[in-house]
Amino acid sequence: MQSAPKLTGLSGNEIYCMRLKGLIPSGVVIGNSIQSMGFLGGVRSAFRGIVGGEIPDVTQMIHEGRAAAFKRMRAEADREQVHGVVGVTSELRGLSGNSEFLFVGSGVRGGPDTALFTSAGDAQELYCHMDAGYDPKEFVFGNIAYSVGAVGGIAGTLKTLVRGEIKEFSDVFNETRHHALDRLVTHAQAVGANAVVGVRTNVLHFAGFHEMYMAGTAAFHGSLPSETHSAPVTSDLTGEELWGMTQLGYAPIKLLISTSVYSLGAIGGIRAAFQSLVRGELGDLTALIYEAREQVFDRLNREATALGGEEVVGIKTYIVELGSSLVEIFAVGTAVRKLQGMTVKTAALPAQAIIRDKDTWVNGASGLEIQSFRAGG
Repeated sequence: MQSAPKLTGLSGNEIYCMRLKGLIPSGVVIGNSIQSMGFLGGVRSAFRGIVGGEIPDVTQMIHEGRAAAFKRMRAEADREQVHGVVGVTSELRGLSGNSEFLFVGSGVRGGPDTALFTSAGDAQELYCHMDAGYDPKEFVFGNIAYSVGAVGGIAGTLKTLVRGEIKEFSDVFNETRHHALDRLVTHAQAVGANAVVGVRTNVLHFAGFHEMYMAGTAAFHGSLPSETHSAPVTSDLTGEELWGMTQLGYAPIKLLISTSVYSLGAIGGIRAAFQSLVRGELGDLTALIYEAREQVFDRLNREATALGGEEVVGIKTYIVELGSSLVEIFAVGTAVRKLQGMTVKTAALPAQAIIRDKDTWVNGASGLEIQSFRAGG
């Protein structure tokens, strides 16, 4: 009798990459948890107008929702007797006034000695991690819910009368960003990992708050420090980038985060409004934004130096308007250094690990919107 076909969210390229590592697709696994958000209205009112910072009750509630959904996905993987769950994605969806936390991934099977693992990113990225010596252990995440508080209120309006960095706001934002990273690292330590690779960061608007959510793959590399007192290294390099740096003998040290909140002062208000009527460069505004970026780069440089980093690679910068003529300049990058024993397993990546898959289902007039990811990648 013909056996039932196996469903998978892995693409042809991903299946090829997993086969090279002795893993074959075996089903789609799901876990979810629906949480009531009833108490959030009172919390939101209590924090309205207060200088921004973490809201621990909201952080905890969101974390518990995700943890419950993840636990159910792991339980389903056990029932399906798969050895790994690849390309785990995490979603937070509104549902009739409540919120659904959803985890989806594609199961894979390996040899009898393969321990159950879960990984973020897609199977192409996982191939790069494994070939660079990072054996996956678990999908890990860290989050923080915070209020921007007075940044958008009366105090923020008063602060914008003065041009330049507003240090108290910069300190709040830097603290919240690093809390999420610290929680990601704590999760990785709990599963015996010495690295978190492929870290991806999202800043979401959630029930009147902001949430910073970081997720990645906790892994173990034999050439990295594995003492209990050593925090796992963290990296937001793509799989291909990490593989390339490993081939050059570099190891990640830490994902670096730097942010500064700047007031544009009169430059961002009436003066800019009038100047914008005249064609040409706004010299004062150009200089201020340049100064803000230099400030965040200087913080990255100081932290990397303190860690013994030789380079900071993959730096990305963002600018976000917070309202009331306030902007946040945000930069992230991974500090790396040469480390003995860092090498890759194969001389070159296969094309299937590099070529990005293309969507074959196209939006139509029916109103359907296509998600930007599949189950498992």
